[in-house]
Amino acid sequence: MRTWLAGIVSAVIVAAVGVVFAAWFNARGSDTVESISGEPPIKVGHVAVDYAAQDTTLREAVTDPAERAILQGSASGSRRDTVMTRHDRAPLETADLTVTLVGNRSSVRIVDIQPRVLDRKPVSDGALFVYTSGGEVATIELSADLDEPAPRFTSPKTPDISYFRKKQIDLRQDEQVTLSMTVKGTAAYYAFDLVITVLAGDRTEQMTIQGPDRTPFRVTGTSGTYHAYYTISPLGGWQPISRSGACAIERKLAKAGKC
Repeated sequence: MRTWLAGIVSAVIVAAVGVVFAAWFNARGSDTVESISGEPPIKVGHVAVDYAAQDTTLREAVTDPAERAILQGSASGSRRDTVMTRHDRAPLETADLTVTLVGNRSSVRIVDIQPRVLDRKPVSDGALFVYTSGGEVATIELSADLDEPAPRFTSPKTPDISYFRKKQIDLRQDEQVTLSMTVKGTAAYYAFDLVITVLAGDRTEQMTIQGPDRTPFRVTGTSGTYHAYYTISPLGGWQPISRSGACAIERKLAKAGKC
């Protein structure tokens, strides 16, 4: 009889513990498991730099005949991108970034995002690639200026106030948010990443975001002269042009007094 009663009591205790564990796991257990396993509170779903509608520079001139043939020929866009990336391609004065973040806990809050300068050098002068296409520029939700001592993202409506001083972004599990950001730099060549501060439960964590190729983002100011100038070729790829030709179609050069 005692053995039989002990078995019943044990079964009741196990059932009760199971109910309590299930309730705890549904409430916060999954977050604890993710934290223990090292999973970040937020995942990066997508990162992109828009090179499609703005001028671009190379830090080093392209002198290899094979690489120049790729730039000027009808090679695929990915091969041209590879060559330009190898020579530290950087948008001129403004880098337009798109970042999609995905919640990886039951509830997380993004309390801050800051651009962090990793390297600062004189402006790039290897080559200038001039875009001649027109069209409207996409609206930028957040912007930061790396020329400032402590760059912060701001909103166009309140350019003098840090965006995350007034607002935060809340995400649930698998919920997504897409941020369009413009990062400016005119005084130098900058390599930078993004540092995100996240509140997950009662714990603050930081994570970094790099560019699409797992290297830092880049932006550079305008140089007085470049080793080479290119514009879009009607046959595909890029075609070399003279400095005077570049000045004729490049507003930034004229605005900066470089022509």
